[in-house]
Amino acid sequence: MTVTPVDRAAAVRSALRTLVARNGFHGASMSGVASEAGVAAGTAYTHYVSKDELVLAAYCETKAQLGVAAMVGLDAKPEAGAQFRSIWLATYRHLQANPDHARFLLQVDHSPYRGAAHQAAIAGGDPLAAQAAMPDVSARLLPLPLEVIYELGLSPAVRLAAGGTPLTDDQLDEIAGACWRAISRPA
Repeated sequence: MTVTPVDRAAAVRSALRTLVARNGFHGASMSGVASEAGVAAGTAYTHYVSKDELVLAAYCETKAQLGVAAMVGLDAKPEAGAQFRSIWLATYRHLQANPDHARFLLQVDHSPYRGAAHQAAIAGGDPLAAQAAMPDVSARLLPLPLEVIYELGLSPAVRLAAGGTPLTDDQLDEIAGACWRAISRPA
């Protein structure tokens, strides 16, 4: 019989996401995270020396997974608006399937962790930020800070997924189009 090793660090990150999504940061103590992960409290500290370090690691992992999901199947040939729609819809669908991820991202975005978390994600090679920097895309974007582009462009997908708002495909397409118009220059 083969025993599959448990990635305790991943279990701790997942437990943090779950607890923060459910209870906010104040309801996610390191001992609570360890209990949720099914590990000893000392194990959580073995992998992450502080809650701050754990939050950043969980955020970067969550953003990396989201970035991969958003970019899967992206065709580089269509114009920038069509690319954005594809990314927006993939972002929404990924987070709708992983609502704790969406709620965790919202908690981070409304916390003192926000600045450090965004910097860490971009430093880690955020594919969504890289896409926004592509010459054909950046030429269509309004001259706004990347954070504002995110807030007007992709943040509505995160909020809608976190809230579990039922939407039709037509409504999602309309919302994605409205978000694109909010961040782009007229064609």
